[in-house]
Amino acid sequence: MRLLYAEDEKSLARAVSAILVRNNYSVDVVHDGQSALDYLETGNYDGAILDVMMPKADGFEVLRRMRARGDSTPVLLLTARSEIDDRVAGLDSGANDYLTKPFDMKELLARIRAMTRVLSVQPDKTLSFGAVTLDCASYDLRGPGGSTKLAGKEFQMMEMLMRDPRKLVSTEAFMDRIWGYDSEAELNIVWVYISTLRKKLKGIEADIEIKAQRGVGYYLEVLS
Repeated sequence: MRLLYAEDEKSLARAVSAILVRNNYSVDVVHDGQSALDYLETGNYDGAILDVMMPKADGFEVLRRMRARGDSTPVLLLTARSEIDDRVAGLDSGANDYLTKPFDMKELLARIRAMTRVLSVQPDKTLSFGAVTLDCASYDLRGPGGSTKLAGKEFQMMEMLMRDPRKLVSTEAFMDRIWGYDSEAELNIVWVYISTLRKKLKGIEADIEIKAQRGVGYYLEVLS
């Protein structure tokens, strides 16, 4: 899962983000409210952790502006404030949860899991296109000729393609969603993974293929 973490205390941000990464989260870190809004507008996040006391725009303001523009990303507010009125204000602004500093990392991780749980419980645990299915729990890709297990980023790319098979997914969309908004990975990494997925589809004798529209993006098509 990909998270945005907005915290102006840089030493705390480094420590918390390192623990989140060790717990298999992809994390983008920013240190002010305006940067948080910019990242949220251009990125695609499974959840956001917002410190309330930030420069340029506080956590409440970031949250209000997110919800005003229709961004429903789950939000956990972090603050040194413990007054009940502040908690109510945060929840009324559209926060999903509220945690007071100082906090225990085990509790933060538990609250993140609870906040994002609805995203991981998909009504369709298996995606299908043509005679190919993708198991979203086991990461197994199955076709007429057998099955293969996908690695994390392979699965994420295939899931993006299979959720709307005929929709073009741009290289930039793959990069932002999977590698992160400020990743230093080169754009050609997407082509490398597409090439690997094509080989895996061929290996299971899939009746679908990943097509490319030059300069636009990738999509799935059933073989004729």
